Amino acid sequence: MTTELDTTVSVFAKPIAPHVALVTINRPAARNAVNGDVARRLGFMVEALEADPEVWAVVLTGAGDRAFCAGADLREISLEGTAQLVTREGGFAGFVKAARTKPWIAAVNGAAVAGGCEIALACDMIIASNDAQFGLPEAKRGLAAVAGGLFRLTRSIPRAIAMEVIATGRSISATDALKWGLVNRVVTKSEVINGAVALASEVSANAPIAVRESLTVARRAFDCDDQELFRMSDAAAVNVAATEDFKEGPLAFLEKRAPRWTGR
Repeated sequence: MTTELDTTVSVFAKPIAPHVALVTINRPAARNAVNGDVARRLGFMVEALEADPEVWAVVLTGAGDRAFCAGADLREISLEGTAQLVTREGGFAGFVKAARTKPWIAAVNGAAVAGGCEIALACDMIIASNDAQFGLPEAKRGLAAVAGGLFRLTRSIPRAIAMEVIATGRSISATDALKWGLVNRVVTKSEVINGAVALASEVSANAPIAVRESLTVARRAFDCDDQELFRMSDAAAVNVAATEDFKEGPLAFLEKRAPRWTGR
């Protein structure tokens, strides 16, 4: 597994369970706000973990107990502008536009606002602490949430609620986020990492290529018509059928044992 164990850096990754990596945005004094270093390092982590055959799922969180991520570092923006907060491949924070086939699960341990909310929305699943807050307050500052928040939030919760959140800049509590389907589950603050790792481990108990091919289609469900989605599903079926795991799954079932996935 690719690892970055120097926890003094702004983003680091470490193995935390079989086939699961934990990536941490590590600027707790700045509420894990995104500066240029975070964007570069998180973008690097995405590429490194995507290329690592031993990693099948990733958990993303923020250091400390105040915030998952408070969005862009306004101090750095005031000094240097916004260009350093974006990478060519990943967009804002090196993440929101990044091409990813593996599932990423956000472990939201506090505030996920502005760009931080957009990072969480770019993940495939979210585990939230019971004090988590989700919001896009950009309109309060004369800005717009252009790192995916405007459309990803509207796809994730009822349209009228999303419009209200976007237009007022009001935050959503963890309770409401669960009620509206924005998050998968709400847990206590002390259990948010464990909850996300448990979900990642449940995902990683399945055939990894089958998971990736399935998510490739599922992620486009709101973007394409049924004809295109069936074409993508057919392509996914061909790709899955060409793997060793395609044979292993039925064989393990017939032999009444746990499958031994290879990811090939």
